[in-house]
This record gives sequence, structure tokens and C-alpha cells, in this order.
Amino acid sequence: MGKDNVSHNDAKARRRLAWAGAVVLIATAIAIASSSSFSSSTNKLSDWPLGPGNYTGLVEGCCCDYETTDSVNELVLHPLLQELVKTPFFRYFKVKLWCDCPFWPDDGMCHLRDCSVCECPESEFPEPFKKLSRGHSVDEAICQEGKQYAAVDKTLDDKVFKGWIEIDNPWTYDDETDNSAMTFVNLQLNPERYTGYTGTSTQRIWTSVYKDNCPKYPDEELCDEKTVMYKLISGLHSSISVHIASDYLLDVSTNLWGPNVELFYDRVWKHPDRVKNLYFIFLFVMRAVTKAADYLEQAEYNTGNPIEDLKTQSLVRQLVYNPKIHSSCPLPFNEAKLWQGTNGPELKEQVLKQFRNISAIMNCVACEKCRLWGKLQVNGLATALKVLFSVNGNNPNQHLQLQRNEVIALFNLLNRLSESLKFVHDMRASMEKMERQGTSSAGKTTWLQDHNVT
Repeated sequence: MGKDNVSHNDAKARRRLAWAGAVVLIATAIAIASSSSFSSSTNKLSDWPLGPGNYTGLVEGCCCDYETTDSVNELVLHPLLQELVKTPFFRYFKVKLWCDCPFWPDDGMCHLRDCSVCECPESEFPEPFKKLSRGHSVDEAICQEGKQYAAVDKTLDDKVFKGWIEIDNPWTYDDETDNSAMTFVNLQLNPERYTGYTGTSTQRIWTSVYKDNCPKYPDEELCDEKTVMYKLISGLHSSISVHIASDYLLDVSTNLWGPNVELFYDRVWKHPDRVKNLYFIFLFVMRAVTKAADYLEQAEYNTGNPIEDLKTQSLVRQLVYNPKIHSSCPLPFNEAKLWQGTNGPELKEQVLKQFRNISAIMNCVACEKCRLWGKLQVNGLATALKVLFSVNGNNPNQHLQLQRNEVIALFNLLNRLSESLKFVHDMRASMEKMERQGTSSAGKTTWLQDHNVT
């Protein structure tokens, strides 16, 4: 009996050593893979090409220039974020998909061929998939069969994650702790792209966002705080437009997807303020992530898969403490300059109320997949606002507290902004060529046909 116990203990010790060895190998591999991106001739950030068009110098309202922002994004943030959002922890987002619009009657019109969600019974999915320990199952692919590009896939119950606190964000409209009305969505199965959601419904959404809650800048003389709010919403709008244009259904009959260059030009590139505001919101959110570095590094990224969870924590640590970010752009945005003066608290409450209304407007989006990404990115921006403005640095007893869902939204938003900036940068040569050939509608159409993108 004693020998059996010794053998059993030896076996357990060997398993622990093997697991520890695997952990070290994975952490080392992640570090090597991430550092390899910076070991080439483009190791110096100054070697990276200029920003889009003629944009050089400091991004207006920020403490970082266009060239450095592009370099940091391309060489550091984009590769790390692309890995991070695919991990089990960050690929699932909890959301209220069906909510009453608080501003106007629901017309029930989706304007799409299929806005329904694939209601797959749990019996279709194997236990390992529910526990996030494997990739997508064959049964899941069967569930996806016949779904259109505008529908959201819900394939996870509400028991996937445990832990973390549940506390409402003052910057958002919804009760984020109402689990009975929320469901998990796999973001990797529901990419943000063109859905066919256009017309008066979308116009009403953005009109309400800008006209009722976000005064147009610079048509009116605005204080710094309201200017920041406008730039954030405009930058988010620009990013969403980039994602629609970059992943567009070019041919319905052949299901051909690709970049819609003309749409990108019309909605983003030919409007300098929209491009500038995209850079602004990227630096704003990056500042929130780096400011919350200690909190994010210490958080638990537990999904029941130790190897994947260790990888997630390692990627977060590499991102928030990255020396290239801190040396090249140590303070992307200086939030300390806002809410000063005697009317600071009153102004803050006014802007907070406006942003809460914008958050509520996301419940009025008729397209389900558009609503998903709208709510996620507004939630991510609300989290950035919470990190930068909701904790008073003069009060040592007040500490930052985030929901799991807020952290997921924050990093996914940063990834979407990172992808948008990279697309803008990569399209620079094409846009300049288009402009040299003339910016008339006919000229653009000829250019698009020549490049086989229509």
C-alpha cells in the first residue's frame, strides 16, 4: 500500500512538472513570436512610412504624431491584438440582443434577408466546445448552414465564465448585470462587416447620435470636453465605415467578399476630419488600456483551459507593458486637462448623460449583427471613459473596478480601431492614385473597374 502511494505521488509530481514545462514553453514561444516582429530592418519606429495622405505631426488633441501611431500599431499593437481577440476569454461577449428602443417605436423592419439568430439546441454541441477547450465542432458548422451574413450566431450558454465583479458602468444605458436578458455571442463567428443594413433606418440612428447628443464640431464653438466627445463618436463612426468597406459583399451571386474602395473613399478618405478622428479615438482608447495596465495585468483570464488562459495573460502583459509603446508614445492622450474649473463636475454629468443616450440608441439598431457590434464598441468606449474619468485620482480610497464584459469590449474595440488604422494606412497608395486620376464619380468608377473591385 505504501509503495502504491509513493508511485501515485511520483506520477502526480511528474504531471505537475510536465504541465509546468508546457507553461514555460508556451510563454517563451509567445514572447519570441511577439519580439520577432521587431527584429527586422523596421525595428526603428522612425523607419515606418508616413501616415495617410499628408497627415504629419501631432494628432490634434493627443500627445502622439501620426507617423508614430502608425508605427506602433503596425509593429506592436495589431499583431498582439489579432492574437488576443482569438483567445477563449476574449472571443465571447455577453450582450442584450433584443431590447426595446427607448426613443421611437420599433418598426419591426430589419431591411435584410435574414436577421434571425440560429437557435441551436445544446444537444448539437459537444461538451468540450461548451467548455471552450476545443475549436469549432462539426455540429456547429451544421448549425451555421443556410445562415445569411446579417444574422448573429449564439452558440454558448451563460455558464462559460465565472468570477469577476458585476457592477454597472455609469457611462452606459443598459443594466449590464441583468444576466437573464443577456446571452453570450462568439465574436469570431460574427465578424463586423457589410450586412446590407442601409437607408432611412441607419440614417435615423446616426442623426439621433449626432443631432441630439453630440453637437457638430467645428460648426459650433465647443469646450474641450464636448470636442473630445464629438471626436470619439466621429472616430468610432469612421472605424465602423472602414470595416463595412473593407469587408464588403461585392457579388451576391458568387458570395464574393472584398474591399469596396469607392465606399471607403466616399465615407472616410475624402473627409480629413473623419480620418483624424479615427486616429484620435485610437490613441484615446490606447491611453485607457495603458493607464489600467496594472489592473489588467493582475486580472484573472480564467476559462477552464490553463494553457490558453496563460497565453491570454501573457499577451495582455506584453501589450500593456510594451516598452516600444511606452518609449515612443508614453502619454497618447492627456485626460488630466479635462473637467477643470468650477463647472467641471456639472459639465461631466452633462457629457455622461449624452453618452448614456448614445448607448441607449444602440438598442434601436434594426440589424441584429450591427446592433451586436455597435453595442460592443460603445461598451468598449464607455469602459475607456470609465477608466480615464470615473476614478478620481485624488481619492486614494476609490479604486478601478471593471466587469469581465467591459474588459472584453475594451480590447475588442482597440482591435477594431487597430484594424481600421491599418486599412487606412495600407490603402494610402491606392487612394492617392485615385485622386491623381480625378475624384469625379466617373473617374472613380473607371479606376475601380481597372482594379477589378466592382
